[in-house]
Amino acid sequence: MLKLDYLSCVLTVISTILVGRRWWGGWVLAGINSLVLCVIGYRTSQLGFIPANIFCMVLYGMNVRSWRRAGQP
Repeated sequence: MLKLDYLSCVLTVISTILVGRRWWGGWVLAGINSLVLCVIGYRTSQLGFIPANIFCMVLYGMNVRSWRRAGQP
């Protein structure tokens, strides 16, 4: 079975690199990572992870939208 903690680690590193290079797709990967963290929180009964990461996903969506708008002529 896939180890979600390792997947989250890889997604965190890749998304951080991509956002640092100003690629908006890094925010998409960060959102996927937050979803993975919600699953980890649910499976381990650490339910505090879920609202925190839902909040992060909303912020990521807002960032993607503003970055895409800024890149359009």
